[in-house]
Amino acid sequence: MTSRILGVVREQVLAALFGAGNAMDAYNVAYRIPNLVRDLFAEGAMSSAFVPTFTRHLTTAGKESAWRLANYVINGLVVITLIVVALGMVFAEPLVDLFAGAYRTVPGKLELTVFLTRLMLPFLTFVALAAACMGMLNSLHRFFIPALSPATYNVATVSCALLLVPLMPGLGLEPITAVAFGTLVGGVAQLALQWPVLQREGFAYRPVLDWHDEGLRRVLVLMGPGTIGLAATQVNVFVNTVLATGEGTGAVSWLNYAFRLMYLPIGLFGISIATATLPAVSRHAALDDEPRIRGTVADGLTLMLMLNVPAAAGLVVLATPIVRVIFERAAFTAADTAATAAALQFYAVGLVGYSVVRILSPVFYALGQNRTPVLVSIVTVLVNAGLNIALVRVMGYRGLALGTSIAALFNATILVTLLDRRLGSIDGRRGAGALMRIVIASALMAVAAGAAEAAGARWLPGDALVLQVIRLGAAIGVALAVLGVAAHLLRIREFREGAAMVMRRLRRASR
Repeated sequence: MTSRILGVVREQVLAALFGAGNAMDAYNVAYRIPNLVRDLFAEGAMSSAFVPTFTRHLTTAGKESAWRLANYVINGLVVITLIVVALGMVFAEPLVDLFAGAYRTVPGKLELTVFLTRLMLPFLTFVALAAACMGMLNSLHRFFIPALSPATYNVATVSCALLLVPLMPGLGLEPITAVAFGTLVGGVAQLALQWPVLQREGFAYRPVLDWHDEGLRRVLVLMGPGTIGLAATQVNVFVNTVLATGEGTGAVSWLNYAFRLMYLPIGLFGISIATATLPAVSRHAALDDEPRIRGTVADGLTLMLMLNVPAAAGLVVLATPIVRVIFERAAFTAADTAATAAALQFYAVGLVGYSVVRILSPVFYALGQNRTPVLVSIVTVLVNAGLNIALVRVMGYRGLALGTSIAALFNATILVTLLDRRLGSIDGRRGAGALMRIVIASALMAVAAGAAEAAGARWLPGDALVLQVIRLGAAIGVALAVLGVAAHLLRIREFREGAAMVMRRLRRASR
């Protein structure tokens, strides 16, 4: 939660300093290139390939064998990512021109994007190593520090933006360069936070590398299809970025701000549940315990639905006041608010789909079914590209958000169906019943949120920030109260269990 909230703060600062202008468009495209590689190669592939392999070594051969594998993987990542970074720097200009050629129509915009891309590419190496540390710590049941580490990236970006932006013109650099520096510092900080914790667990770094090691080869073999299998969402977002560059100044930034807001509940609930589920599924898979695999996956999915279906409904209904409160100040105008809110509503449609994919894709790799998510991902990317090309002509940049959401739901539906067949069942009847009750509760919550927001606008009119915050807070409070009552009356098990857990924690804390 800390990390995701700080991520919103980071976007607030960038919106206030740069709005949705040419500099922000250039940064978003430049950052998207190393970030895409990071999501596909470092974090996503590391989760799907390294965690199951590392967990298997821990379970069957002990820590010494696992640490040996860890050293091989870390050193292999350094070699591979440095090669990727070097190639990226050499071919940055044609790469940016390929994906953002429309920027040539604005003097200096393409050149700025190329410069920022080269500056941020080394971020890939640091974040790949941070992802490896995260995988090891999660396998050792250490979740807090790895989950907190992205917060250091956000702190670094915000600090550099606030401290260095005023200094950049004096150095002959564009102010947005300060944010790129912050990205590099943030990558280092993510690694630095986790490394001491890993050492306390017994890890000792050794500069050794054996490309013939069976464990390392297994990780590398899985990373190839794992990269593709987990690629759909990020490739789809990247396709959006490419198409959005032709939609005029601001379109790339509007989509980016909206996606960041939509990603808040994914990060809080979808990725958190996936992070906790994967090591458990990997342990059960190592012991060939399919009943416990089914139970773990079913519990993770139903818990995610209880959290993210209401979140999606809330984002659709309250998109405009949320964007206004968070972003509308300084360089971020009312027109930017309206455009970003429209994109947010369409992105929110696919929120559950994004979360299901994050939970289920790694499960297939833990089960040794690495071809399945690869094929589904390829089909999803093609579906998304077709949808986006068609919808952007009808709806402009908003069609890009809608197309991505539909593709995410398609991806999730196929993965659920195939995993259900693979495991015999993942308790689909229970899941369908829970989903129906959750949807009803979320619909009631959405109606209440919309009515409360409209009533607040009548009773507390005005554009002052404090009034906006009060109105939004009241609407969210009413929505949560209605959701709670509806979930109780509908006997949603996950809600009752979650509420009971919170009450136990509160009573324990009060002592």
